[in-house]
Amino acid sequence: MPSLFRCAASLRDRLEGLGAWTAPLGLRLILAWEFYESGREKLHGENWFGDVMAAFPFPFDRVPANLSWSLATWFELIGGIALLLGLGTRVFAAALFVLTVVAIAAVHWPQDWMGLSQLAQGYAITDQGAGNYKLPLLFLVMLWPLILRGPGRLSLDALIARRGALPQPQADTLAWGVAAALFGAVAAMLLPLPGLVLAAAGLALLAAQALRRHTR
Repeated sequence: MPSLFRCAASLRDRLEGLGAWTAPLGLRLILAWEFYESGREKLHGENWFGDVMAAFPFPFDRVPANLSWSLATWFELIGGIALLLGLGTRVFAAALFVLTVVAIAAVHWPQDWMGLSQLAQGYAITDQGAGNYKLPLLFLVMLWPLILRGPGRLSLDALIARRGALPQPQADTLAWGVAAALFGAVAAMLLPLPGLVLAAAGLALLAAQALRRHTR
């Protein structure tokens, strides 16, 4: 039996070692294609943002439609290439995350939903009167590990990082506070009350961390 446990542990270690190189690669490749293709369609298509600007969440509804269209186009094109190469991965994944949330709010989110059961009807790839946020929500879930864990070792980011000493990963109060505050602010575009509560919790954690450092 101990031999079996050792074999299982050895297999686990090798899978984790392989995963450090290749696990994020699939996410990067499919997201790179999807966002680049979306940006290419915008580049060669007509600007339809003017028809949905009123549905954009604040502050994106204050940006002129032409500028918003250009920003979305180039963020998708350049972001797609960046994800493919694994260069500036966290920055571009975060930018595409926000862009996708704005797209969900403006185009894919159910209008005038009155409860969670009605909201759940929009979890579909259709627009038959109940929203169609399933696909962009999957993109958000796929972008999240790239934001937090990075592109993996098979990337330009990892090549650059290997040339310098990096601090060890930490999941301390500061990390939780920053993540909750930023994610809550973005989530509030779709779900205002839960998003603001999460953002407030993150700010409270940051305040507690600052107070703890001040009293040392």
